[in-house]
Amino acid sequence: MKVAMVSGAGRGLGAAIAERLLAEGWTLSLGLRDPAQARRFADAGDRVAAFRFEATDPAAAAPWVEGTLARFGRLDALINNAGILRVVDFEQGSEEDLDALWAVNVKAPFRLIRLALPHLRRAGQGRVVNIASTDAKRYRAGVSVGYTMSKHALLAMTQAVRFAGWEDGVRATAICTGAIDTGMIDGLPGVTPKADRLRPETVAAMVAFVLSLPNQASVPEFIANTRLESLI
Repeated sequence: MKVAMVSGAGRGLGAAIAERLLAEGWTLSLGLRDPAQARRFADAGDRVAAFRFEATDPAAAAPWVEGTLARFGRLDALINNAGILRVVDFEQGSEEDLDALWAVNVKAPFRLIRLALPHLRRAGQGRVVNIASTDAKRYRAGVSVGYTMSKHALLAMTQAVRFAGWEDGVRATAICTGAIDTGMIDGLPGVTPKADRLRPETVAAMVAFVLSLPNQASVPEFIANTRLESLI
């Protein structure tokens, strides 16, 4: 049995990741704002446990990690999927919007990694997967500066995890994709047309792939762009 924690798995990309990992035999601990969202995985029986996890609440991380260990006795992977997008640039957005981006996209993953790392080290092949973005790789005009900043920070955090856990078999990957066809980007000006977006199931397959690799095949970044750009 291999156990993965997945944040934000109630819908969209997180749900697609959970479905893919269940199909590949994983046991899942889901961090959800509303644990009732786990009903969609009822067919998985005792291979799924749901915990309340609110990314903006610093006190929510420890009970989820502790509950996972109490329920399953081990932890093999942490997938930091929960994230938000707020439009913040030098003309739009508030300090509160910027704080929210930092709280959800940066501080919540940091907290979870800090708590999970000792258990991932014990697994011998522990994995951390952070759902980043192509916006973690560059700044593109018209994209939220605040969002881009947060995803750059998440990419840096991914590299730090690799160094922190390398000798104990922990590997970390930032999934850096272009636009994913979920509700998070619907209605945003200048967003990638729906027909050109990545399907959540495609990104879920990327997550499953990097989790399947041995320690000798470390993938720091998995980049899948939906646009033609010279460097990514």
